[in-house]
Amino acid sequence: MKQTLYDKLWDSHIVTREEDGTCLLYIDRQLLHEVTSPQAFEGLRLAGRKPWRIDANLAVPDHNVPTDDRSVEIADPVSRLQVETLDQNCKEFGITEFGMNDPRQGIVHVIGPEQGATLPGMTIVCGDSHTATHGAFGALASASERQKWNMFWPPNV
Repeated sequence: MKQTLYDKLWDSHIVTREEDGTCLLYIDRQLLHEVTSPQAFEGLRLAGRKPWRIDANLAVPDHNVPTDDRSVEIADPVSRLQVETLDQNCKEFGITEFGMNDPRQGIVHVIGPEQGATLPGMTIVCGDSHTATHGAFGALASASERQKWNMFWPPNV
């Protein structure tokens, strides 16, 4: 039976398939940003869990980062808190972050391809509505609800 690229990527990432057809997929890369990740980190804390495959995660502040002068503090207190919280969470959990003043910092759905974190054949999740654009690079990518991000960090067994 002929398969599309989508079918091939899906089938090659199935961990388990239930009788009703529901599949658990292996996720190769998770991209994180400051707006949708705090809830997942808090979920990990509350469950007493740590991320699995820390190297599969890459974080970048992008929604609340000034585009002109980064030498001054972020003016909006909510925006500043979100960026600072991402910094703290990444430090606490050992996740690579391209921080606000890192030359690799940029838009979350752009830095993956730019930095080689998005590769053909990967499965990618991110809490950003533009995540599907990674499909242009031959990846199977999907936006995830922020409350469910910690499901991509299963407990270490």
